[in-house]
Amino acid sequence: MSAAQEVPGALLSSPEAVLAALVGIAAFWFWLQHRTGWKVFDVFPPLIFIYATPVILANLPVLGLGERAALPGSSPVYDALKAFGLPFFIALMLIGIDVGAAFRVMGRGVLVMLLGSVGIVVGGVVSYAVFHRFLAEDAWKGFGALAGSWIGGTGNMGAVAGALEAEGSPQLGLAVLADNVVYVVWLPLLLGSKAFADRFNAWARVPADRLERMEAAAALESREEARAEMRDLLYLGALAALVTWAGSVLAPLLPELGPVVSTSTWKVLLITTLSIGLSLTPARRLPGSQEIAMAVVYVYVAQMGARANLDGLADAPAFLAAAFLWIAIHGAFTLAGARLLRIDVHSAAIASAANVGGAASAPVVAAAHRESLVPVSILMALIGYALGTYLATLTAVLCEWVGS
Repeated sequence: MSAAQEVPGALLSSPEAVLAALVGIAAFWFWLQHRTGWKVFDVFPPLIFIYATPVILANLPVLGLGERAALPGSSPVYDALKAFGLPFFIALMLIGIDVGAAFRVMGRGVLVMLLGSVGIVVGGVVSYAVFHRFLAEDAWKGFGALAGSWIGGTGNMGAVAGALEAEGSPQLGLAVLADNVVYVVWLPLLLGSKAFADRFNAWARVPADRLERMEAAAALESREEARAEMRDLLYLGALAALVTWAGSVLAPLLPELGPVVSTSTWKVLLITTLSIGLSLTPARRLPGSQEIAMAVVYVYVAQMGARANLDGLADAPAFLAAAFLWIAIHGAFTLAGARLLRIDVHSAAIASAANVGGAASAPVVAAAHRESLVPVSILMALIGYALGTYLATLTAVLCEWVGS
């Protein structure tokens, strides 16, 4: 039982109140970022506050109310978000992937991103092998969730946490903490790498016409997305519901493989696979899927915070040390890929940001390097979304095996 569940009689206990609180928390932090423009959000994105606020509200008593916390540690709303919100945002997040467009613009730069993804899997396993003796027995769950975020994004972290049944584990809190602490260090490095463009490109033996070819290809792919109509949203909802139903029916038919690959894991993997399949159909052109998906993701992150168990935060120093070793290995793979494939520093930085920062950070890095590459940076991040759940689950399996 978590610390949050031990607090009797939460102030907001009805499902309606809990849902209003979760959506309100997510909305508030984005409103504050937009309204104030505070620089703190450049360093600590709204995600960490959206997660941390429910942690505090569910684990600490409200002043003047004795032992009562504001949010409960368990609620039908949390169960509903896992049962329906999780598969819906996975489906909507993946329907719009356009792998072909990313390859047409970035060429082998996409392969550098994929090598960076491999580096995250390898780095996760290596750092776990080095540090697992200083961590909790189920720390592989946190490593799986963090790998999901670093290969795809916040949505993948939520998907993998759901697949590994880690929402109430303190390891998820450690993963969120490490994600944001490393981000504070890694993002400035990616942004600042533009200053070394000439020397980097000479070291990587980049062809002289690569940048011009990318600019031309980006101009050809540039197009404005249509405004979402009501019927588009209904089509998207129907597809997401169909994928959720299919995954729920098929998952129990597949065998459970150890403590990592359970029926929940199979359900998430099946929904991921079916959604990627939909991206190969005209459904990819339906507008609005990303916006809806990310709105649901942040509400889902808020409920993960409300269910968090704080007992394992003493492991934070070891977990953070492992995370920094981990990101260094990812960086080494990205540099090796750039050198091997003769890729410029702009593409390499965007490739790493598409992994580690996802769709929120890749456009920021692209805008700092070459503004014409902002649209394709989002496409690269979507490829990370597609791969993130698979590779993060693999990372969790390998970490659990290393630690056993």
